[in-house]
Amino acid sequence: MLEALGLSSAACRVYQAMLDRPAEGIDALAAHCCLTAAQVHDSLDELGALMLVRPSAEHPDRMLAVDPSLGLADIVARQEAELAARQAAVAASRAAVARMVADRAEHRSAHGERLLGIDAIQHRLQQMGRTATREVLSSQPGVQRPADLDASRPADTEALARGIAIRTLYQDANRHQPHAARYAHWLLDQGGEVRTAPTIPQRVVIVDRTQALVPIDPDDTRKGALHVTEPGILAALTDLYEQAWNTAVPLGATTPDDPTTGLSPTERELLRLLGNGLTDDAAGQRLGISIRTVGRHMASIMERLGAASRFEAGIKAAQHGWL
Repeated sequence: MLEALGLSSAACRVYQAMLDRPAEGIDALAAHCCLTAAQVHDSLDELGALMLVRPSAEHPDRMLAVDPSLGLADIVARQEAELAARQAAVAASRAAVARMVADRAEHRSAHGERLLGIDAIQHRLQQMGRTATREVLSSQPGVQRPADLDASRPADTEALARGIAIRTLYQDANRHQPHAARYAHWLLDQGGEVRTAPTIPQRVVIVDRTQALVPIDPDDTRKGALHVTEPGILAALTDLYEQAWNTAVPLGATTPDDPTTGLSPTERELLRLLGNGLTDDAAGQRLGISIRTVGRHMASIMERLGAASRFEAGIKAAQHGWL
């Protein structure tokens, strides 16, 4: 029973025996409690530390048990004082955290909080993931870096285990990258949804449609991000995401060529981008493919059109209704 006060089982037995047999010495206590003399001495040290025993006034070499109504009451009083001190410390810590959060909120931009650097971005993504209650929508343009995918796995695992719906948009180019394809299929196997398209909206993460993270600089997403909570901006971001999602192809399904032109979705998008005046390099960046791959696609398109130059290919593509 006294173990709750921090006493060992042996010390509890010795204390009870001393209350029942106040005249017994060490050897007699040891025999009664089925302990060794050394164990009785150790128990007396424990009891002494809690002030449950005191030296006898008549026999200074003998210890007496303090009456429980006094000794145990003192222990409980000390524990209550310690508990009150800990509660006060917790209350002070809670107040300090509340003040820090309030101070940070005062410094946030009226249109969102600016997060500078990849560490700040990853920290906020972790916070958003932990507070998600329904869904996480994300658009991830370009070919994903292995390190970024590895960093996402623990958070995705935890969210899916809590029943959070995860929908992720990748570019078609990731289908041909082994590490990206493995991660996407893993996410699919865990219950997430993955779709791809030749081009997708800029990088964005939307949580529960109540908060979102968008890059400050779309050309360098590691530079910083804006944490947005305004309903109007969130509604626009979510609508844009849903439009892209509805036209993307689910992972595991093929991306069929256009039956009338024989163009793949990537080739058709490439023609559109080049027709709008983008350079090979800029078009490749939008599609998440290398400039060499852009050249191969264009060579294939020119061969099918029987064109000797890109200019001629553009004219014939327009004549055939490909643009």
